[in-house]
Amino acid sequence: MFDSLSDRLGGILDKLKRRGALSEADVGEAMREVRRALIEADVALDVVREFTEKVRQRAIGVEVVKSVTPGQMVVKIVHDELIAMLGADADPIDLNAPAPVPILMVGLQGSGKTTSTAKIAKRLTEKGKRRVLMASLDTRRPAAMEQLATLGTQVGVTTLPIVPGQSAVQIARRAMEAARFGNYDVVMLDTAGRVTLDEALMAEVAEVKAATAPHEVLLVADSLTGQDAVNTARAFDDRVGLTGIVLTRADGDGRGGAALSMRAVTGKPIKLMGTGEKMDALEDFDPKRVAGRILGMGDVVALVEKAVENIDIEKAKATAEKMRKGAFDLDDLRDQLNQMQKLGG
Repeated sequence: MFDSLSDRLGGILDKLKRRGALSEADVGEAMREVRRALIEADVALDVVREFTEKVRQRAIGVEVVKSVTPGQMVVKIVHDELIAMLGADADPIDLNAPAPVPILMVGLQGSGKTTSTAKIAKRLTEKGKRRVLMASLDTRRPAAMEQLATLGTQVGVTTLPIVPGQSAVQIARRAMEAARFGNYDVVMLDTAGRVTLDEALMAEVAEVKAATAPHEVLLVADSLTGQDAVNTARAFDDRVGLTGIVLTRADGDGRGGAALSMRAVTGKPIKLMGTGEKMDALEDFDPKRVAGRILGMGDVVALVEKAVENIDIEKAKATAEKMRKGAFDLDDLRDQLNQMQKLGG
């Protein structure tokens, strides 16, 4: 999903790394190129503006640590700001609530919502050792109910028996009651999807939420739809209130803009990524790992982090001043070699 963006940013930052010194003009030009790359990757414009301005402000006049170049410091700044934009830390599904814990799955038709519901249920059953009950609330498409039942059989997770004629709220209440009597730990409620956002869909989801008080409300969004996915996330969050996002088709050749915009636009974390059609093709969304994947420069970032951690800034300044005055001696050389040893050099 990030291959194209990774290539573009890699080329821009490679140029910076090769320079011995950076002027404000150098940083400004690099940020203009980064801005173009992010816009072409379909990142929301307001997110692009905020990101590039933060990087520019930190990069200009940056306190450069001895043993790393200014360009390497800028790579580290871009890396850090990417992580901040993506959400800083991984944010797994929260089950810290009295059982049965309701999880409400929302999204547009075709986003992979029903499949994602089954994938999450499988993961919670196998890795989390939880008893999970799934229920389809899609009263308009009987095929959707049958699909969830089929997937439930496939992954070994119980689905609520289908009772024709019930409303979405009635099914949701029945699922909660069945889960309580059956001693289930988690109830996955798969709401109806629509081809487009409409008031009827939002009203139904809001009613189900009011009836079940879900601990998690997860939007399933197709990463290949780019800005449409971001707009969908904003609409659901404004109307219903999300707790997190599941990004599907993250293994596709989309431009990655949805992933980079979602957290910044909604303030809600991307919790999981669907990475294929198989039922175990589901990954935790780890901002640090994703940022590393986008930049492909983990070695440079690690070097800068180690330098910042191990090098005495004041001592480095004093040494530089002694070198400038021609007063650098063997004791100073020994100190420099000791600091290089700390870096693994």
